[in-house]
Amino acid sequence: MTVLPDAATSRAVLIGTSRYDHIEQLPVVANNLRALAATLCAPHTWGLAPQHCTVIENPQDPVEVLDAVRAAAEQATDTLLVYFAGHSLVEPRRGELVLGLTGSLRQRSYTGLPYGTLRDVMSDGRAGRRVMLLDCCLSGETPGFVDGIEAVVDRAELDGACLLAAAPDSSFAFAPPGEPHTAFTGELLRLLNEGVPGGPQLLDLDTVYGQVYAAMGAKGRTPPHKRDRGGIAGGIALARNTAPVMPGFGPTPPPYAPGAGAPLPPPPYAPGQAPPPYGPGQAAPPYDPGQAPLPYAPGQAPPPPPAPPAWPPGFAPAQAPGSGAPGNRRLLIRSAVAAAVVAGLLAAGIPLVNSWTDDDSPKKPVAKPTPTATSTPTKKAPAPGPGDATKGVVNASKVKGGTLKFVGRSDADSWDPQRSYYGFAWNFSRYFTRQLVTYAPKPGKDSTELVPDLATSKAEVSGDGKTYTYTLRDGITWEDGSPITSEDVKYGIERAWAPDVISGGPAYLKQVLDPGGKYKGPYKDDKLGLKAIATPDSKTIVFHLAEPNGDFEHMLAMPAGSPVPSSKDTKAKYTEHPFSSGPYKFGSYAPNKSLELVRNTEWNQSSDPVRAALPDRITVDFVSNDSTRGQQLLAGAYDVDLEPASLPKDASARAVNSPLKNHLDDPYTLGLRYLALPRTVKPLDNIHCRKAIVYGTDRRSVQTALGGPVGGGEIAPNMLPPGIEGADPSDDPYDVLANDGKADISKAKKELKACGKPGGFRTTLAVRTGNSDDLTTAQALQSSLKSVGITIAIQQIEFSQYYRTVGSPSTVKKKGYGIIIGRWLPDFPTGQGFLQPLADGRFILPTGNYNFAQLDDKSINGLFDDAIAEQDPQKAGKIYAQINKKISDTAGYVPLFFQKGYAWRGTRLTNVYTTDAYSGSYDFASLGVSP
Repeated sequence: MTVLPDAATSRAVLIGTSRYDHIEQLPVVANNLRALAATLCAPHTWGLAPQHCTVIENPQDPVEVLDAVRAAAEQATDTLLVYFAGHSLVEPRRGELVLGLTGSLRQRSYTGLPYGTLRDVMSDGRAGRRVMLLDCCLSGETPGFVDGIEAVVDRAELDGACLLAAAPDSSFAFAPPGEPHTAFTGELLRLLNEGVPGGPQLLDLDTVYGQVYAAMGAKGRTPPHKRDRGGIAGGIALARNTAPVMPGFGPTPPPYAPGAGAPLPPPPYAPGQAPPPYGPGQAAPPYDPGQAPLPYAPGQAPPPPPAPPAWPPGFAPAQAPGSGAPGNRRLLIRSAVAAAVVAGLLAAGIPLVNSWTDDDSPKKPVAKPTPTATSTPTKKAPAPGPGDATKGVVNASKVKGGTLKFVGRSDADSWDPQRSYYGFAWNFSRYFTRQLVTYAPKPGKDSTELVPDLATSKAEVSGDGKTYTYTLRDGITWEDGSPITSEDVKYGIERAWAPDVISGGPAYLKQVLDPGGKYKGPYKDDKLGLKAIATPDSKTIVFHLAEPNGDFEHMLAMPAGSPVPSSKDTKAKYTEHPFSSGPYKFGSYAPNKSLELVRNTEWNQSSDPVRAALPDRITVDFVSNDSTRGQQLLAGAYDVDLEPASLPKDASARAVNSPLKNHLDDPYTLGLRYLALPRTVKPLDNIHCRKAIVYGTDRRSVQTALGGPVGGGEIAPNMLPPGIEGADPSDDPYDVLANDGKADISKAKKELKACGKPGGFRTTLAVRTGNSDDLTTAQALQSSLKSVGITIAIQQIEFSQYYRTVGSPSTVKKKGYGIIIGRWLPDFPTGQGFLQPLADGRFILPTGNYNFAQLDDKSINGLFDDAIAEQDPQKAGKIYAQINKKISDTAGYVPLFFQKGYAWRGTRLTNVYTTDAYSGSYDFASLGVSP
């Protein structure tokens, strides 16, 4: 089991070099030391005594450091933790890591502290467990070194130990401008202080690694790598988990009343967007990032980054602004328990060295192809154009064979279907998992239709909407040829009830099938299983819901609804080789490096009407460097990116201004960027003051500042994005599209008079410190509202505290946050998945609140009840359209953009189209490659 080290018999040594005599200064390292020491000593995390946490700032001599570590190693009998942050370099002849001291010289490894010596001193102590955290920046200080970060990591690891490594490629990435901490340590501090909603009680090193990996990858920063020879990091915790459990939401909760218990919080953020900063945790001592001043004062913002290129003339689909063709996670990694761990996290500036291979020689390096040599299809055909895959199928084909080559910025949070929460993992997992029902292999909005998969048909639903019955198909088999049974489906779903082992996935099925949380999971039950699921025979499965929910089959279509045979359940290690029910199975997997799928010869095409299964082989390489990944996509080294609409900016700029633009698509991601206007903050308790902001917001200027129609997204006239049943792009109650997204100053001033503020008013806008998009939005909004007399003060909130702050209605009211910037994606493409967490008053929580506008309208709440109980998607969609209009009427939200992005469509790809069911990604299960 995972244990928190005994604070009384553990020691920590925190080392940091922020001031240098001869090389670039790193002032934020001083912030790191203060904040990390405070965090480790805080009662809500680890609770070390201050005298047991030694801080060494700006060491000048290696002996100074080694003596302190040696003393701590002799005192600690439980756990010894050593942390270092600062410049480092790699000695090019031996590839050894050297840590920088204040007097270190550029390219002079002998003037630093050899990492190996520090490691040896740690190893000589009495501690049963050892943890090393290295947050280092190389930033080009190692000429002649060609092995790459992988070699450094390999040399740094120890037998029976876990090594974690991150590799930013510059000092800019190591310490991003405007942020109070280095990139890695900032995420570590946020995690330890905010916790992991829905995660384990103790944050073990696997969980810490996974969460930091996800957060850094989501921001386009190089996430850490991992080496774990003994698989032992899951037994050592760094802190208590301060966050509340974040279950998915199911039946509408009862109204919240003091003393009656709070309703369940809404679900975690959706797949299709990288996992956002985690929601507010339970009340805990506030995290203080340190006293070092920010490079800009509150209320100011740094200059916005260069805008991504706009679509060239004729590129974007012809449509009115804000309308258009429809288009369209959680991270916990668990390992076994053991005695000793050394975990090093290196933020080392060495670009990854990657080679690519041809289909017949997967391991043999070949010459790097030039873009002009590989970007032209080998067969002449009517040339597809830009954006074509958002309109229909490009390069339709039934030809089988070849290798389909994916590239991804990061590995999945988990390949275990019950633990996965990344959007790209949900899409990709259909290669090796099946569900009772799944999404139709059709382009655009049509893809959100549910179709039978393992089942012979969609469910037979009882008259009261509470009982769903399925019959399994003939000929469905596992990768060993054994039949897939109803018991396998039930067992797979039951695994989600074992959060101490199977953690991190969505909780919707738990909420609709067991809202009281009585079932203890398959590893602790009496072998009778979850009573809400019955299996009368091997081919029949029956679900009994606590309350009717018309979206129940959407919940079953998630990977969490996949079958797992109990005899093949390796529990926490299932992610390493999920047992396949689909057309492909795991061939090889090196976490954070590569994944290979090969054909599952026991899969029967006649039993699977959904998956085309065209390639003979599917490979994935994980390339964290954005520039490298983008270049290799354009050069033809890879066919497609794992993540939807996420072509790196430099590659987008190159492609959009060249003939390569014909291979770009611009799908909707089903996401919305918006402003929330809390009704408890004066004068926004007056609807006319809220409407003044609605009319006074210049969406066009904000869109331009964020990069135009693709970088910023299409201007949104209402809250419901294209791709969701009930969405109506012509619903424009405030004439946003009629005014081309510009502010209506005349109407805004009329609303100011109506709310008794003819001269305007002041309010505060809350943004996350260091989030350039939010700061850019705030700056543009500040300018546009000033023209109507509304003065905006921009209040920057420390990244780790943002959702804890804005998710507390009492704090929002006390601080006077009249405007909150938000972004939202649904876990499933329905009005319940998108609108209910934002607008149902029964979801307003004292902490962990996502209804930022604090809408609590009885008519809206009642309509949610009606829509959720409705079995017909079209009828439910009409109700959600009514809800959408009523939300607009409240002026509680200001929708800004329906988000879009650039996607690269490789020249070899066949059967290419975007799918709204998976956030505008290409439908992976249909893809093939031309010979």
